Amino acid sequence: MLTRGAVLHEIGAQWQVEEIEVADPAAGEVQVRLAASGLCHSDEHLVTGATPVPLPVLGGHEGAGVVTKVGAGVRGLAEGDHVVLAFLPACGTCRPCASGLQNLCDRGAELRASQTVPRATTRDGRPLMRMCMLGTFAPYVTADEAAVIKIEDDVPLDLAALLGCGVSTGWGSATAIGGTRPGDTVVVIGVGGVGINAVQGAAAAGARFVVAVDPVPYKQKRALELGATHTFGSAAEAKAALPDLTWGRLAQVVINTVGEIKGHMIQEALSLTAKGGQVVVTGMGHYADSEVSLNLFELTLLQKRVQGAIFGGVSPRQQIPLLLEAYRSGRLKLAELVTPYRLDDINQGYQDMRDGKNLRGVIRYADADY
Repeated sequence: MLTRGAVLHEIGAQWQVEEIEVADPAAGEVQVRLAASGLCHSDEHLVTGATPVPLPVLGGHEGAGVVTKVGAGVRGLAEGDHVVLAFLPACGTCRPCASGLQNLCDRGAELRASQTVPRATTRDGRPLMRMCMLGTFAPYVTADEAAVIKIEDDVPLDLAALLGCGVSTGWGSATAIGGTRPGDTVVVIGVGGVGINAVQGAAAAGARFVVAVDPVPYKQKRALELGATHTFGSAAEAKAALPDLTWGRLAQVVINTVGEIKGHMIQEALSLTAKGGQVVVTGMGHYADSEVSLNLFELTLLQKRVQGAIFGGVSPRQQIPLLLEAYRSGRLKLAELVTPYRLDDINQGYQDMRDGKNLRGVIRYADADY
């Protein structure tokens, strides 16, 4: 199928919207006509080179739409189904899946490692690596059935797309990995498309104080609208205020969702953490970074923990239906997160993200894009 997509040809370049070919589904695959794709910071890591991938690459890993074709052997999905794409395919039967760690599925890891499978190509036939084996910066996606999650028809697809990464990752970082309990103090460092949903998740879990830390006034304002009780421009400002706010206890959960995390940020987060509390590291760093600042005396004697998190520590097949219920009940805000863009305006969307002018940019596909 000939369509259009946003392709990255070299590190540091802009996304180029051009004609591409998307293959028909093979056995075990489905094709989806997307309504929307989120503009996640993880795709920005491709542009900067922080996440190395073969080039050219078709970007995008947050998407929702309607199934248009079904390959042989696919079960539980049919043409016309509304679906959300999960950037972490889960087979449900490997050892991690059987242990409740579907976000760490072995099959999903194999799929993501299979970069040479040409399910999308350039107009002249060169294979396109697809971000997370999806490539949602094109209005049609052919994907493994393990990455396709059926949802009910009542949720607008341009909002449902956000559940494929940013919302689920942020919410789960507060509720699942973070384990926020009623009465806790939670600090969220970095209020972007993931961090704002960690704020929402912490508030929904019953945290007494939800402290959002971000240098951008616009993001502080939005955090207060979506569940934060206090905001600060830096971790140092939060550190000065937390002892009085919490009667000296500090925060039970500190979640770092900065767009590109640096090693020194771990100790900054640890210094905000209560005895027996934990730092949740959700933000991604450069693949070659291995230096971390960490006070081992504090880590041991105050029994603090540092925990990595992917997809909020939860199975996409479990988390997405739960979040749809939270949206229906009003506990999760989705429309309030969105700044819409056209596919041809993708570079403006990412510039707005860098400038702190949006929480989550979303490409809404129009008739002219298909």
